[in-house]
Amino acid sequence: MHKIQNMYKTDTSPRTPPLVDQAFAQLRRDVLNGTYGPGAKLKLDELQAAYGFSSSPLREALSRLAQEGLIRADERRGFRVTAISAEDLGDITRMRVMLDVQALRESIAHGDDVWEAQVVGAFHRLEKVEGRLSDGPVVLDQGWTDVHTAFHMALISASPSERLRTWSASLFDQAERYRRFSARFRKTFKHKSSEHRKLMDATLRRDADTACALLQEHILSTERNVLLVLSKLEHGQGG
Repeated sequence: MHKIQNMYKTDTSPRTPPLVDQAFAQLRRDVLNGTYGPGAKLKLDELQAAYGFSSSPLREALSRLAQEGLIRADERRGFRVTAISAEDLGDITRMRVMLDVQALRESIAHGDDVWEAQVVGAFHRLEKVEGRLSDGPVVLDQGWTDVHTAFHMALISASPSERLRTWSASLFDQAERYRRFSARFRKTFKHKSSEHRKLMDATLRRDADTACALLQEHILSTERNVLLVLSKLEHGQGG
């Protein structure tokens, strides 16, 4: 009888992600938050010691990060964190304006009531987290970063193009690395909840032209803020 009961027992224990996914998530987090700085060499033996994974899942994770543009394949088959430059940021921004704005326009055209609820819920979580934080570069707070990303992904989630959503998410992460890098050198911070609320309101009104214009300006303002920091660092005014 005991054996029969075990046969039909439902496994409700949480599934552990595959090692490759675990390695990818940890490496990606540390590249984004600056644990490995721009241009840093990612040596396999050092990564094995740091994370406790074997070479196989780490190599796969590194390959996936390279596909996302967060790291680059070295000439000698190694990997380095992608360098920081105004030119690279400009390219990321140009592509984000092209893809994110289109993805939002498509979401507004195709989104249903469930999508609207997801957008409202994502904004509510973002506003609550931001309200609990003190003045400072909130982009360096992982909790804020998570809900901020979730809000932007919710906005474009009703686009019927999976590729468009995937590419937009990848570019968002590449821009996130620049936001985090520049935040370390920023002395003042302006809360963004008002910008996000305006963007949400226009989206829910199905005012595509206004929402897309707000999103484009939101993306461009990020570029301007980061470029200002990069320019100061170039001229020895950082810190």
